[in-house]
Amino acid sequence: MMNIKPIRTKDDYKAAMARISELTSGDPDALPDIEFDELEVLTILAEAYENVHYKIEAQVQ
Repeated sequence: MMNIKPIRTKDDYKAAMARISELTSGDPDALPDIEFDELEVLTILAEAYENVHYKIEAQVQ
């Protein structure tokens, strides 16, 4: 069941990552459409959270 909400806190992020891990533990081609959609949305939300809270500086050579 899809219960998606914004990722605002570290706990929200950890919960989203746990669910992503759960959804990706098997064959992604075997996921029902609703779970594949959930995985896609959670991944987008997690990436947005990471871009704000875990910035990686580009190395200059």
